[in-house]
Amino acid sequence: MQYKNSIQATFIERPNRFIAYCEVEGERVKVHVKNTGRCKELLVPGCMVYLEHDPNPNRKTAYSLITVQKGERLINMDSQVPNKVFYEAIQEKSVTLPGLLGDVTLLKPEKTYKNSRFDAYIETKQEKAFVEVKGVTLEDEGIVRFPDAPSERAVKHIYELIEAMEEGYRAYLIFIIQMKGVKYFTPNRVTHEAFAKAVEHAAAKGVHILAYDCKVTEESIKIGEDVKVILQP
Repeated sequence: MQYKNSIQATFIERPNRFIAYCEVEGERVKVHVKNTGRCKELLVPGCMVYLEHDPNPNRKTAYSLITVQKGERLINMDSQVPNKVFYEAIQEKSVTLPGLLGDVTLLKPEKTYKNSRFDAYIETKQEKAFVEVKGVTLEDEGIVRFPDAPSERAVKHIYELIEAMEEGYRAYLIFIIQMKGVKYFTPNRVTHEAFAKAVEHAAAKGVHILAYDCKVTEESIKIGEDVKVILQP
């Protein structure tokens, strides 16, 4: 996925979940934050960030914060991008879902199943599958975790993935790690133990738990390689 008009800036502060202030060529500008998560480990005053510039007069701000420099890593923090990266990977056949028989003949975003809306519904000539995608930006010493805040909605999705699988669908929980160079992924047990237990339960029931890193630049993000998943602490 490619962004338009990416520019370098310096992060100043984030007064609320939706807005931040950055310095662009000596000027303080208001920026839309495309991630409502806490991201405190990323948005440190003085850090280098990359913004997408869109001067559309109908927008409340002319800039969106998309990428952060953390040490040697570029981390994309756009919460809308993991689904797009996954769809692109399936369409380009750069990712093959394990256990899914046949070529993908249908990819439908945002498909409702019972009381949940999963991120993707996939069909082949032989099978049908539901996919839930989670974006991961929380990294510490090469270990990446999700979530960065408790998420009852995420837990609900996992249990409904299990239900779908028990009714004959293939089921996949996919973590899109919005950076490169990580060691492994593990559920964030400290932040949300119920989520970690739900992932373990889903894996035991047969839901495929997968993680992929991403190639991130100042103006693009693309799915990379599969990453080891460790469920137990």
